[in-house]
Amino acid sequence: MSVGLQRLREDAPAIRQGAIDKGEDPSIVDQALAADARRRELLAEGDHLKAERNTASKAIGESIRVGADPHGPATAALRARSTAAGSRISAIDTELATVDATVEDLLLRIPNPADLDVPVGGEEANVTIRTWGEQLPRVQPLSGEVGADAPADGARWERRPHWEVGAGLRIFELERGAKIAGSGFPVYRGLGSTLQRSLISWFLDVHTRENGFTEIWPPAVVNAASARGTGQIPDKEDQMYVVTRDELYLVPTAEVPVTNLHRDEIFEASELPVRYAAYSPCFRREAGAAGKDTRGILRVHQFDKVEMVLFERPEASAQALEWMTGRAEDLLQRLGLAYRVLLMATREMGFVQGRKYDIEVWAPGVERWLEVSSCSNFRDYQARRMAVRYRPQPGAKPELVHTLNGSGLALPRVVAAIIESYQNPDGSVTVPAVLRPYLGQAELRPPP
Repeated sequence: MSVGLQRLREDAPAIRQGAIDKGEDPSIVDQALAADARRRELLAEGDHLKAERNTASKAIGESIRVGADPHGPATAALRARSTAAGSRISAIDTELATVDATVEDLLLRIPNPADLDVPVGGEEANVTIRTWGEQLPRVQPLSGEVGADAPADGARWERRPHWEVGAGLRIFELERGAKIAGSGFPVYRGLGSTLQRSLISWFLDVHTRENGFTEIWPPAVVNAASARGTGQIPDKEDQMYVVTRDELYLVPTAEVPVTNLHRDEIFEASELPVRYAAYSPCFRREAGAAGKDTRGILRVHQFDKVEMVLFERPEASAQALEWMTGRAEDLLQRLGLAYRVLLMATREMGFVQGRKYDIEVWAPGVERWLEVSSCSNFRDYQARRMAVRYRPQPGAKPELVHTLNGSGLALPRVVAAIIESYQNPDGSVTVPAVLRPYLGQAELRPPP
């Protein structure tokens, strides 16, 4: 279950409106209420019949004890009542099992209502919270200077999109990747591979050495229970690659296996917060709108990402989201990449999030903002599905934790932004200072 039954009963109008705000079918809420009402009717009828059967059984025993004919009409009538009650109880138990399954399935299909201050609407309703850095122009003076200090001769150069620069550097093998696996499965080669590995290592080092995360290296596949726990199914089945023979799913993000580490577990309050950072390859069948951003590495079916996953006390989760978002921003600032932070509107934030920030980096070669991180607070929505709880005090009744996650960071668009922001007129790319110890050089140049 995702939205709890008690909350559904007490706050159905708000949950119904939450579904509408996210563009989901609100009738699911009414179907769940009806199924729950039927469930309670069956339980009440079953309890009544069980009490009636017990009464009849006691009456039969008492009549026999006082010498009544065990085959007489009075005793036979009591036996008939008991038998009829037993038959009806059996039928109720059968229907109840079906209704219970229906209730559980319907609850899984009710979206997590957004926080009350989240703007309602689609992309047009997203709110820019803050920006950082300079939006480099696509065309600029050859000297690299802009504005009043530009050279008088007017010499200028134009930044190229990352796929053109990458082709000159021979760091992508997009056509060969398509030959091997299909469109959207890029191959990196030479310094492109080294750049990928350098970014992953640097991201993880910052998160573990400076931010207090514990590193996890999770499986690249999960079972159905894990996918259901974080909300990938039944909402996103069509976006996932399925290993049908073994009933496993390729991970769309490390969020899924890492959050499920503590499924069906109880934390002590002293153990929270729990903070994990994990690298994984990510696989998504739906890589974006058909025909949109198909060039380069902006929309692909397989990509690399470092994920942050947090388990928090409910009263601390709002501040934890701000802190986690700041950790992603810090990486971009150290890379020297301009970015903006958006508070996502209800129809842009997904089925399971209560609040979501997107961080978009500026890519001057294509003159666009590119999403490189989504940081989300799920409140207790995932925790209820996975039964992840904590004890507020030693010996206290367990309560649901809050779960959060955020990209820290997703590589393809970070790589594209680095190439487009740090390219030079001669086709080389300056390596950001923080990556030079990992990459072993200060520039990317074509191989001899």
